[in-house]
Amino acid sequence: MAHYKTEQDDWLIVYLKYLLFVFNFFFWVGGAAVLAVGIWTLVEKSGYLSVLASSTFATSAYILIFAGALVMVTGFLGFGAILREQKGCLSTYFCLLLVIFLVELVAGVLAHVYYQRLSDELKQHLNQTLAENYGQPGATQITASVDRLQQDFKCCGSNSSADWQHSTYILSREAEGRRVPDSCCKTVVTHCGQRAHPSNIYKVEGGCLTKLEQFLADHLLLMGAVGIGVACLQICGMVLTCCLHRRLQRHFY
Repeated sequence: MAHYKTEQDDWLIVYLKYLLFVFNFFFWVGGAAVLAVGIWTLVEKSGYLSVLASSTFATSAYILIFAGALVMVTGFLGFGAILREQKGCLSTYFCLLLVIFLVELVAGVLAHVYYQRLSDELKQHLNQTLAENYGQPGATQITASVDRLQQDFKCCGSNSSADWQHSTYILSREAEGRRVPDSCCKTVVTHCGQRAHPSNIYKVEGGCLTKLEQFLADHLLLMGAVGIGVACLQICGMVLTCCLHRRLQRHFY
C-alpha cells in the first residue's frame, strides 16, 4: 500500500511538472507580449506624449515594460525550478509571480484611473497647448508633437480649425500670415497654412481631440487586456507552484 502511494505521488509530481512547464511557456510568451506592447507604445507613440497634461499614460507603459521584462526573467527561473525540483527555487518563483501580479495590478489601476479622466484632461490641456504653447520659444517638442498629431490623424485644431484663430503663434509675426499651421494642410508645403479652405486643410468633425481621445482609449484598453491575460496566467501558475511544492514536501519527508 505504501509502495502504491509512493508511485501515485511520483505520477502526480510528474503530471504537475509537465503542467507547470506548459504554463510557464505561455507565461513567458505573455511576458514577451507585455514587453512588446509597452515598448511599442513608447517608441511609436511617444510623439503624442508632450500634449498630455500628466505622465500617467507613459508611467503605465513603463510599468508594463518592467513587468514584461520581469516575467521573461521569471520564466527562465521557472524552467530551472521545474527541472531541478528544488523547493527553494519554487518558493522564489512563487514570490516573483506574486510581485509581478502586484506590479500589473498597479498598472491596471493607473490605466483605469487615467481612462476615467482622459476626456476632461484632453479638452482642457490640448486647447491650452494650441493657444499658448505652440510655436513658442522653448516649446519645440510640443510644436513637433502637435504637428505630428495633426498629420497622423489628418485633423486640424482641438475641436476644429477655428481653434487656431486664438493661438498666440497665429496672431504673431512668426506666423507670416498663416491662418493655421502648415501641418493642417493635406499636402504640407511652406506657407500652405495661409489658405484655410476645406480643399487645402483637414476639416474633421470633432477635430484632433476626438481622434486623440479614441487613440489613447484604445491603447489603454489594449494594455489592460494584455495585463489581465498575463495576470490570469499568473494565478494559475501560483496555484500549480503551490501544489507542486506541497507534493515535493510530502514526497521527500
